[in-house]
Amino acid sequence: MEAKKPYVIAVVIQLIYTGMFVVSKAAFDHGMNTFVFIFYRMVAASLLLVPIAIALERKNVRSLSLCLLLKLFFYALIGNTFSLNLYNVSMKFTSATVASASSNSMPVVAFCLALLLRMEVVRLRSLSGKAKVAGVALCLAGVFVLAFYAGPALSPVNPHRAFAVAHYSNSNVPSRMTWIKGTFLMVLANVAWALWIVLQSALLNEYPNKMLVTVTQCVFSTVQSFVVAVVAEKDFSKWNLRLDISLVAIVYTGFVVTGVSYYLQAWCMEMKGPVFLAMWNPLCFVFTIFCSSFFLGEIVHLGSIVGGALLVGGLYSVLWAKSRETKIDLMGSSVAKMIVDGTQDEGHKKSRDHQDGGNKEEESTPTLGVAQA
Repeated sequence: MEAKKPYVIAVVIQLIYTGMFVVSKAAFDHGMNTFVFIFYRMVAASLLLVPIAIALERKNVRSLSLCLLLKLFFYALIGNTFSLNLYNVSMKFTSATVASASSNSMPVVAFCLALLLRMEVVRLRSLSGKAKVAGVALCLAGVFVLAFYAGPALSPVNPHRAFAVAHYSNSNVPSRMTWIKGTFLMVLANVAWALWIVLQSALLNEYPNKMLVTVTQCVFSTVQSFVVAVVAEKDFSKWNLRLDISLVAIVYTGFVVTGVSYYLQAWCMEMKGPVFLAMWNPLCFVFTIFCSSFFLGEIVHLGSIVGGALLVGGLYSVLWAKSRETKIDLMGSSVAKMIVDGTQDEGHKKSRDHQDGGNKEEESTPTLGVAQA
């Protein structure tokens, strides 16, 4: 049972993210302002994480220098405030299915950014290098299919939606230009998030306290999101929270996604590594297709499924290339260690032989006499 835990946890994480896509889209369909939503989500996350940080890390707060705080403010602006606001606006323009499908492009985008920053290398003559290039090409193809090809519509699984919108009609269906704009905004949000991941990994090498890094960025993003929300929505009557799907979405994304799923991801990556967790991302895409159709009544088009499949193909191609390179590096280091150990053993053996040779010369006469006797 212990060996099956990482697999169960990986499926639970994908179910949590499926719920995030569905309830967020439902809240936006009910008229929730996306910028106000992000502010409330960051408030909920801060209320969860700040007391934990005070209890566990209050002695290490003084280690946060001014230069580090400025970096964290900038990273919060990129990774939380900018990317999440852009992501939610793009989801409002498209669908939960497209949002889930585009999340599979994240490792590919992160790889491209790492390549530009010279943190990654592509050897085009090797099989892994060709797989990386193929993954990037599949990812681009998937984005263009999502944006420009709709295809035939698939009927919703459940015509009676759980999160029904009273004013829903055909006029609420986004136009083609709005859909295209939303798709590319979603890609831009993924680029910002991938850039944050690359910068975050470098920052954690400099300051490895994950809890303080996360909490500080969460607090900074709360302040930043408030400023953005005030500028975007000046009618404070629309900030009122009611007992509806909007409140459920805020509590769910703030507590369950930020609190529970982040912890589960850290545990899963510690047990099996980040590649294992990324390999399960397509499962969220499959879950979201079903749940968005069942609960939201979304009409899923063939283009969304084809584009999502291409993104999944690009994801697996890049992950396979990285896994192959890791194995080759491990084999190379093992061979090098064996050669070094063999050279050292040979040196020790020659030294022993030299010493034994001297001893044999001294003992040659007695030995010969014993042999003759």
